[in-house]
Amino acid sequence: MRKKIVAGNWKMNTLPAEGVELAKGVVAGRGEVCSCVNFIVCPPFTHLSMVAEALKGSDIELGAQNCAAEAKGAYTGEVAASMIAALGCKYVILGHSERRQYYGETSATLNKKMEQAYANGLTPIYCVGENLEEREAGKHFDVVKAQIEEVVYNLTEEQFKNLVIAYEPVWAIGTGKTATADQAQEIHAYIRKVLAEKFGAAAAECPILYGGSCKPANAAEIFAKEDVDGGLIGGAALKAADFLAIGKGFQK
Repeated sequence: MRKKIVAGNWKMNTLPAEGVELAKGVVAGRGEVCSCVNFIVCPPFTHLSMVAEALKGSDIELGAQNCAAEAKGAYTGEVAASMIAALGCKYVILGHSERRQYYGETSATLNKKMEQAYANGLTPIYCVGENLEEREAGKHFDVVKAQIEEVVYNLTEEQFKNLVIAYEPVWAIGTGKTATADQAQEIHAYIRKVLAEKFGAAAAECPILYGGSCKPANAAEIFAKEDVDGGLIGGAALKAADFLAIGKGFQK
C-alpha cells in the first residue's frame, strides 16, 4: 500500500512567529484526519528549527524547500543537506518548477542535489511537470519523461525506494487553473509507467503527488484516482484549516 501524503510547500511566505502558529494549528487539528494520511510541512529555511519544535510530539514531518548541490564549502547563501537534516528535516523538495524557471536549475544540478539528499538521510520530493506552452503543444509526456530519465533513472534501486514524485502542471500553479482529475490520473499513470521501465515492480510503491492548485474543494475527487497518492500543496497550505481539509479528501 502506497503512502498517502499531503505536503505543504510554504514557499517564501510567513515570518518565523507566523510559521510557528501555522504549524501549531496543523498539530491541533491533526486528530480530525485519518492517521493513514502522512502530513509534511516545508517552511522557509529561517524557521525550520522553530517549526520543528512546534511539531514535537506529533506525527507531522518536517521538510525543506531546497538544498545545496554541494556538501559544504565557500558557497555563500547556500544551505547544505546536512544542515537541514540536523534541524530535523526528513524530506526535501527538489526540482520545483520555480527553481527550474527562476534559478535555472538543470538536471545536472538536480542530480547533485539528489546525491546530497540521500547522503544525509533525506527523502527527496522530486518535482516534474510541463508549462502551458508544452502542454498546448502536446509535449507534456515528453517533458515529464525527460525529467525522470535524466535524474530519477540515475538512482540506485535502494534510493528509489525512498523517493516521492510530485507532478506539477506548471500552468496550474498560482493561476487558479487546475488539471481535471482525469488529466491528473492520465499523467500520473504515465509517470508510473516510465518509472516501471527502469525500476520494475518497485514503481507500484512510489508515491506520486499532484501539485497544481489542489484545494479542499477538489482534493477528494483528485485523490480518488488510482495513481494519485496525495498532494504537494502551495497556497492552501498557508491556512491550517484548509491544509487539514485537503487531508480529509482521502476520507470521502
